Amino acid sequence: MLAAIIDSAVDGIIVIDARGRIETFNPAAERLFGYREADVVGRNITMLMPSPYREEHDQYLARYLATGEAKIIGIGREVRALRRDGTIVPVHLSVGEMTVDGERKFTGIVHDLSERVALEERLRTSEERWRSIIESAVDGIIVIDARGRIEAFNAAAQHLFGYDAAEVIGRNVTVLMPSPFREEHDHYLARYVATGEKKIIGIGREVSARRRDGTVFPVHLSVGEMMVAGEWKFTGIVHDLSARVRLEEQLREQAALVRLGEMAAVIAHEIKNPLAGIRGAVQVIGDRLPAGSREAAVTGEIVTRIDALSGLIQDLLLFARPPRPRPVPVEVSSVLANTLDLLRADPAVSGIEIDVSGTAPPVLVDPELLKIVFQNLLINSAQAMHGRGRVQISLQTKNGRCDVRVADTGPGIPTDIRDRIFTPTSVRPLEQASMSESPLRVLVVEDEALIRWSIAETLAQQGHSVIEATSAATAVDALHDVPQPIDVVLLDLRLPDSSDLELLARIRRLRPESAVVMMTAYGSPELARHARELGAYDVVDKPFDMHALDRLLREAHSAHDGSSSATTH
Repeated sequence: MLAAIIDSAVDGIIVIDARGRIETFNPAAERLFGYREADVVGRNITMLMPSPYREEHDQYLARYLATGEAKIIGIGREVRALRRDGTIVPVHLSVGEMTVDGERKFTGIVHDLSERVALEERLRTSEERWRSIIESAVDGIIVIDARGRIEAFNAAAQHLFGYDAAEVIGRNVTVLMPSPFREEHDHYLARYVATGEKKIIGIGREVSARRRDGTVFPVHLSVGEMMVAGEWKFTGIVHDLSARVRLEEQLREQAALVRLGEMAAVIAHEIKNPLAGIRGAVQVIGDRLPAGSREAAVTGEIVTRIDALSGLIQDLLLFARPPRPRPVPVEVSSVLANTLDLLRADPAVSGIEIDVSGTAPPVLVDPELLKIVFQNLLINSAQAMHGRGRVQISLQTKNGRCDVRVADTGPGIPTDIRDRIFTPTSVRPLEQASMSESPLRVLVVEDEALIRWSIAETLAQQGHSVIEATSAATAVDALHDVPQPIDVVLLDLRLPDSSDLELLARIRRLRPESAVVMMTAYGSPELARHARELGAYDVVDKPFDMHALDRLLREAHSAHDGSSSATTH
């Protein structure tokens, strides 16, 4: 009966004597270790043990027999065993002691743990894998229980909210919420657990979250539910929307600027042109009124108010259509040299002696915008010196920056406008002229009748001969038909029957002796630059002071006439 029980046992049963020799080795032990009973009976039990158990066992057994000190006998523990094929398997070994015919015997029951250990390893590997996935996720992952207490808080959530996991584990998830979500959450969670009514679970939506420092930021929150050991758990995945919201705001701003830019062109034509006509007409009428009269004072006040309104519109245009910088590494000296080559063909600069000294390292800048800066500086210097003088430009490196200094032999900047020299504008300040110089023949090309009348009246009062043209076509006719030389052409930049600068090019071909001054209501620095490159002396922003026209036209005629004479001779 006892032998049948031992042979039918599912666990290995091994009996050894006091010297460690195997006496019994049941079928389960044979299956576990790969030996037949006849192969092991009489041999030392250490043959079934890997190192270091093999070397320690006999000494341990002898010590136990001598002292009674037990480490495993009567207790049991997990150890490793050695199969016949050399593989090592985890087992649970429980050892009992008995005396048979006056001899001490030891019975070991060996239970194979291979499947359990493999399962535990798979579970551990799976848990580590999912933990690695959760910890490496770029979105915050937060797990809470049915009462809202935080149980898991991954690395991304720590970075997102500014808390360490240890600071929030066990606390209510409302610590991560601003009002009114904070006050509503626990009530909503309890209602869902009780009724199953969902508002966000399984759906996801955009909400606001609260960082440790109190800042509130937009997130997308998706919530899933699970049952673990009979308890509800909720997993929230939190994606930071701050960058997307900023981008959307920038896109809205850009769209608004695009619409503003489109509106700016309409404003320039529909408002600034009428303003130019009104201002010119009022100024002409004011000049005919008795000096010091109440009516003359009123017209002066009207002109002042128009100028203020024009300044506001000009600021709007500059804001709506700023040039977009495209910075690249460039040699400042090369940009300066290119600008000088371009300006040598400009009559306003041809009589100026320009000296450049020094060097500078490459800088990150938009070369076209830098060229405009150099061009404006040099043209302003030339105009201030009335086309004759010297400009000294020095380049140097100063405190890691490129330092460019421009000095000329002109009269300097008047103190009353020195604080306004960097105010964006496309027209230089003009001074009222004396009437002592000889009259000019001026072709005025302007489609707005009121502006054209105001200019013609003003120039006629100043003693000039005026030819009026209402369009590009009538201007071309005048250029062909007028037999006398035309000293200056005062040309509107945009005419209904001519594209930008097209008429300017035709004037330069048909009347090379004529200086050209352009008028614009669009306030475009790029158009003004192109106009100068094509030979225009200056570009005047509408509305402008009618009294300043005389000086401007005489300067243009003088500069152009000097350039033509130099070319002829």
